[in-house]
Amino acid sequence: MQDFLSELGEGLPAERMLTSASALAAFQSDGLTAFAVKPLAIVMPTTEEEVVRIVRLCHAWQIPFVARGSGTSLSGGSLPHADGIVIALNLMNQVLSTDIPGRTAVVQPGVINSMLSQHVASSGLYYAPDPSSQQVCTIGGNVAFNSGGAHCLKYGMTSNHVLAMKFLLADGEVVSVGCAGGEQVGPDLLGLLVGCEGLLGIALEITVRLLPKPERYHTVLAGYKTLQAAGEAVATIISSGLLPGAIEIMDSLSMKAATAAVGAKYPPNVEVVLIVELDGTAEAVATERIKLDKLIAHSNAAEVWVAADSDERAKIWKGRKSVFSAVGRLYPDFIVQDGVVPRGKLGFALTRIEQLSREANIQVANVFHAGDGNLHPLIMFDGRQPGALHRAEELAARIVNLCIELGGSITGEHGVGMEKRQFLPGMFSPDSIDLMKRVRCACDPYEIANRGKMFPSSEAPSLGLYGAHPLEVAGIASRM
Repeated sequence: MQDFLSELGEGLPAERMLTSASALAAFQSDGLTAFAVKPLAIVMPTTEEEVVRIVRLCHAWQIPFVARGSGTSLSGGSLPHADGIVIALNLMNQVLSTDIPGRTAVVQPGVINSMLSQHVASSGLYYAPDPSSQQVCTIGGNVAFNSGGAHCLKYGMTSNHVLAMKFLLADGEVVSVGCAGGEQVGPDLLGLLVGCEGLLGIALEITVRLLPKPERYHTVLAGYKTLQAAGEAVATIISSGLLPGAIEIMDSLSMKAATAAVGAKYPPNVEVVLIVELDGTAEAVATERIKLDKLIAHSNAAEVWVAADSDERAKIWKGRKSVFSAVGRLYPDFIVQDGVVPRGKLGFALTRIEQLSREANIQVANVFHAGDGNLHPLIMFDGRQPGALHRAEELAARIVNLCIELGGSITGEHGVGMEKRQFLPGMFSPDSIDLMKRVRCACDPYEIANRGKMFPSSEAPSLGLYGAHPLEVAGIASRM
């Protein structure tokens, strides 16, 4: 192994290959900190040529590698492998080119999501996918997990905004897929690679679609007495034919956390708020808001607030996007789930999650992309208490199974990663899973790219949730 590390370090400055205990500890977890594994080394390439050399070396030595951006994955998707290395791509953070008339940009994988929009803001354009972590997450990570965000209802996921990629397969081959003009011919290889969770290789260059900034917004925050009432309001809005830019739900615990963290304000004496935002041309928004306001008025909302200007709109969204980190003010630990249910069953799902929460005697904060049924229940616990993590895991498993039973999915945008590997057979047949594995092995015969993720496996350490936990055994509590 020392021979591999010596060869790995050739041509890399010492400050861009890290092996000290403190450096490895900084990369041992991603956003799901209940998972922790120290890799052999961290390498930080700055050029495409360096990434290619590193991956080809890993292929020759059959050493696992994990490509990592900002480490905001909430599924253990960028957890290191104990026998492998981490390829940290944060220094590859350049916007390589922009085509303003064509509304495209070519970026390296380490470009921060929000920075891309800032880069083209003076041209009246922006990059639409907006995960809650967009101030820190990278485009490469968004591509790996096909991230969405609050506005994915209208504008879609990352896959709807990636036009082409230069991609390094895990066997060391560099391929170009897709078409910058958006008119690709032949098999949709781009669709195969976006959302592959790093199991096929690494994006080196990403051509993305840019959109013109909406001329006008109409942002409504409506308070309801019950989660079911808010869920039914969502179904009514969608069935009316309106297509808002975003429809989000926050429950009382989420509101409490956002208020404590960023000073967000919400209507008093409500259990849940619904955020609905229209965007587009001034004429279109003026027409649609009449219809939306009528729907909200007839939805039994206890109170309705309308953002009067851009500052009030920004405050509403700041509260919503702060929730994942803000709940740390309520409990020291939490598990974020990411299931999907059909919109027509949203009200039932929310009621059932409330019941499961009471039965388990565990508080759950609900915040989610209600427009497409993507649930993000935050299951809160104190890992210092014996058995608390295990009980939280059991509740998380029941919620995932609920999503499957209702005809939904085990993940909407966070990915399968380490967290939900054992639930994959609940969604897919053995033949389908075998096909996925064969596609993976065609690109990565040694299964070195993000080894141990997504597929149920006895090879990798059993770090996934809902089972034996090495951190729990060691008496170490996770900390978000």
